[in-house]
Amino acid sequence: MHPRLAADLAQLPELLEITRRHATAFLDGLDDAPVVPRTRPPHAEPLSDHGVGLRAALGEFTERWEPGLSAAAGPRYLGFVTGGVTPAALAGDWLTAAVDQNATSSLDAAGQHLERETIGWLRDLFGLSDSHEGAFVSGATMSNTVGLAIAREWLGERLGVSPAEDGVGALGAVRVLSGSPHSSVAKGLSMLGLGRAALETVPTLPGREAIDPEALERALREADGPRIVVANAGTVNTVDFDDLRAVAALRERYDFWLHVDAAFGAFAGLSPDHAHLVDGLDLADSLCVDLHKWLNVPYDSAVQFTRRRDLQVRVFQNAAAYLGPLGDTPDFVHLTPENSRRLRALAAWFTLRAYGRDGHREIVERCVACAHTVGQAVEDLDGLRLLAPVRLNVVCFTLAEDPTPERLSALADALAGEVFLTPTVYTGLPALRAAFSNWRTTDKDTRLIVKALEEAVRSLR
Repeated sequence: MHPRLAADLAQLPELLEITRRHATAFLDGLDDAPVVPRTRPPHAEPLSDHGVGLRAALGEFTERWEPGLSAAAGPRYLGFVTGGVTPAALAGDWLTAAVDQNATSSLDAAGQHLERETIGWLRDLFGLSDSHEGAFVSGATMSNTVGLAIAREWLGERLGVSPAEDGVGALGAVRVLSGSPHSSVAKGLSMLGLGRAALETVPTLPGREAIDPEALERALREADGPRIVVANAGTVNTVDFDDLRAVAALRERYDFWLHVDAAFGAFAGLSPDHAHLVDGLDLADSLCVDLHKWLNVPYDSAVQFTRRRDLQVRVFQNAAAYLGPLGDTPDFVHLTPENSRRLRALAAWFTLRAYGRDGHREIVERCVACAHTVGQAVEDLDGLRLLAPVRLNVVCFTLAEDPTPERLSALADALAGEVFLTPTVYTGLPALRAAFSNWRTTDKDTRLIVKALEEAVRSLR
């Protein structure tokens, strides 16, 4: 054994304890640390021939790289709909690395069984029926892509071909209809060979990001053959929701696959006051939910659900002599693009088991309350303009006067030490978006955010 490896192995308990203390200190400092530090990245170092060992590597990381890390796990990082990591999820993720399971094969099946139990808990959490079967993937982009891949095979089934076997050329032209599709939908269509041009934007309701069901029906009426509809349960700018029941009811007259992008909007179902927003979620043929958002598990983690596991297997089955037969319960190696992956389910299992439905409902409702507090402050603050009602956990706003990209960028920069917001464009206007989904965020943070907004707006006058 290499001497550095041997030495680290001999001292492993002590080194892990040092690492634990270091991680704890980082987390303890999140409240006071700059949310996005303004530091220059260090110069790249050449790879060492002999290495320095874990202790020295940790010291170098602390000195060279840690000062530039953002407080993304903290309570005032409000960009990208990013969650943090609950204590239980953190423990689960540490153990994921320690046990180092590849959860895709029944030949070594404990990880698969744990993942199936976790999928069952998530299905129950989101109010889905047993007809929805799921698997873990890396994020919403891959979850949407897997759902669209299954939809592509469904189109082939309707036409008497199999794109998985015959290629996408066997389908001919494909139309994918959506009101306010997330960018990952177009990316998925590109990867699947259907093409970004297949995505057709359908008019939305006046002043909304939600699809107009009458406009969707007109588009379906004009469509030639079976189509794919991508509905939204929570748009990124204003967290708007399509009327899922109205959309699904159109299948009585038109032949289409219904995929629902509920990356973080699915969590509305945990709150009795907001569950109506996701009424009809179970009617989806396929469904995307991102877990490193509001479930507050570490990157990277999401889940996909579908009613047609048979088509999913047709797309993703992997034939190799060292794999077991498909059987009635296919291994996860046959269900997603990855042949191997870490046991992503363990962090989700830990946080669900530790805090249950009530604990995660409290996180959702607290985040929603914080968003409403900041949204009201934006409405009251001279110099800012709220661009849409705060429906759930996102505040979308701009400057009341001269909202140029440059001035919005200056506003975001002025806030960056205290709160991190991401830019967007809504109704043609440059804007900023504050997304509340971190389990640590409290009223104390909203007061700091409002104060920072007041000071930043004054600095621009």
